[in-house]
Amino acid sequence: MGKPTGFLDYERETGKVIPPLERIKNFNEFHLPLPLKKQKLQGARCMDCGTPFCQSGVLFNGMVSGCPLNNLIPEWNDLVYCGNWKQAYNRLHKTNSFPEFTCRVCPAPCEVACTCNLNGQPTSIKENEMSIIETAYREGYVKPMPPKVRTGKRVAIVGSGPSGLAAADLLNKRGHQVTVFERRDRIGGLLRYGIPNMKLDKKIIDRKLDIMRAEGVEFVTNANVGENYKAADLMNQFDSVILACGASNPRDIKVPGREAKGIYFAVDFLTATTKSLLDSNLKDGKFISAKGKKVMVIGGGDTGNDCVGTSIRHGCESIIQLEMMPKPPVTRLPNNPWPQWPRILKTDYGQEEAIAVFGKDPRVYQTTVKEFIADGKGNLKKAVLVKLESKKDEKTGRMMMVPIEGSEQEIEVDLVLIAAGFLGSQEYVTKAFGVEVNERTNVKTEPGKFQTNVKNVFTAGDMHRGQSLVVWAIREGREVARAVDESLMGYSNPV
Repeated sequence: MGKPTGFLDYERETGKVIPPLERIKNFNEFHLPLPLKKQKLQGARCMDCGTPFCQSGVLFNGMVSGCPLNNLIPEWNDLVYCGNWKQAYNRLHKTNSFPEFTCRVCPAPCEVACTCNLNGQPTSIKENEMSIIETAYREGYVKPMPPKVRTGKRVAIVGSGPSGLAAADLLNKRGHQVTVFERRDRIGGLLRYGIPNMKLDKKIIDRKLDIMRAEGVEFVTNANVGENYKAADLMNQFDSVILACGASNPRDIKVPGREAKGIYFAVDFLTATTKSLLDSNLKDGKFISAKGKKVMVIGGGDTGNDCVGTSIRHGCESIIQLEMMPKPPVTRLPNNPWPQWPRILKTDYGQEEAIAVFGKDPRVYQTTVKEFIADGKGNLKKAVLVKLESKKDEKTGRMMMVPIEGSEQEIEVDLVLIAAGFLGSQEYVTKAFGVEVNERTNVKTEPGKFQTNVKNVFTAGDMHRGQSLVVWAIREGREVARAVDESLMGYSNPV
């Protein structure tokens, strides 16, 4: 390594963030990079530890620690410090198909697992990654590299999210002819419509897609396989098919009054906003507007936070975010040691913006909805909330969050966004291909495998493993590409 004492000589420093009251005026990305000179010093903080958990991607206590892609992090941290940007890009791209995406949307389990994090501040791995990929684009290191030889094999990929694109990238580089089918009007899946523009500017997606098109990947939009495209046609026309349609069934909140007007799934709310933003900069009005509304978000994860940030940009009158679980501690508890994922309080960008606009954290813990109340015209006007407490279920022995009798409270609300997660694959797709699903409605395969019960039909991503991180989807896409390659050629020759 270039600087053995770097972690002692330099403090962690990250790029500036546009203040909340300024950034909510638009849907632009708001993280500003460090100058490259300063970023190089951040690369020097990588301490050449004996066991680099940052790149391990292993599960501790059911949660990932380190990068699921097994990125060669210490290697490119050192190359950042040395200013060897081209070689840093080569090492980064060796394991990660889309660093331009992960450096923006990944929650950075690599930094959580960084050895510096044990007794101080972790290496700024995520920002080092961004500096590498953005420098690579700026300097022309990222350019189309179509395969010199084609195998004559054809692969169809259903779904253009991170797993589908990752599979397409590797299989095309291998020399197979790849066609990606996307049911929406634009390519990108979750990346395009599930993640707001301020977290991932869609120009970043388009920039990468232009490279992939130039390399020979074909994209077909408005192709809803199982409806306007027949699954049988794909299986007949292509040598292999990969199902990478995501976990597309949003979990509902089934309580009295659910039919009231003004209750939407978070994915529909976020998708409509992004599509309108891309089509007309929100001028067409074809989105679910939170302007002037009393908004309630149900769910405390990333999607819930995105709903908070988007609602504030719309100009909501007020906002509340319900979380079923207790408020996490500010620091690690003894039963949650490093390098486990820290189960601590995280205040994300949406909550920061709500605090800046309304003067308080929008989150209300150990609370859920008991009932929705509509007016005479069927429009949502109130919600009945109830507090929860943890109790052991006598039958299963599991701890459950149950309502506290007499804790009900009515609040005024006229827009509800349900961000309670997803339940698995959509039935019309799985039935069209005849693939088996498990008890969670994810497409079933043998453990660690990607081949379904149907010959030459494979699966990957959230459709396979359930709702997860973009970085896991990319890993699944890369792994299913190798499985398909081996089935087509008799062996796999990863690029």
